[in-house]
Amino acid sequence: MSTDAFAAAIAKGSALQKPRWAEALRTGVIFGTIEALTPILGWLLGAVGASLVAQWDHWIAFVLLAGLGIRLILAGMAPQAADAPAKPDRHAFWVLAITGLATSIDAMVVGVGLALLGVDILPVAAAIGATTFVMVTAGVMLGRILGAVAGRRAEVVGGVLLIGIGASILIDHLAT
Repeated sequence: MSTDAFAAAIAKGSALQKPRWAEALRTGVIFGTIEALTPILGWLLGAVGASLVAQWDHWIAFVLLAGLGIRLILAGMAPQAADAPAKPDRHAFWVLAITGLATSIDAMVVGVGLALLGVDILPVAAAIGATTFVMVTAGVMLGRILGAVAGRRAEVVGGVLLIGIGASILIDHLAT
């Protein structure tokens, strides 16, 4: 479940001006926390109304990821004036939180399924959150390298990647 978050973290890292470990860890904590909470939320919803979550989760993820991807593509393709500010040193909390939520919708659905199976959700959610934390932290630092090599093209690639993740989630759910 953390692979979507890993790919998004690479895009986030490439959009920053040489992200440091502190920013990578911050991003990992935000994504990991959200990824740990969403299966718990899904587990709670599973007890109430699993069909409501399953009907809309893929559309929500697609819209959020496509919107963020378009934003990255536009930023990467915009002409940069000589006096234009450099890439930011960090992302706003809400940008990271929305991206983390969009990539963790599948964890919510897993939580719904685990509720139906009667699984103890807390250890599972902790494992999901810890794995996501590690993968996202590494993804941001990998994005730093890719961003330095590819320059502004990395933002465009990152945006296309986010749209692709959203489309993949949508296609997977519509095909089943």
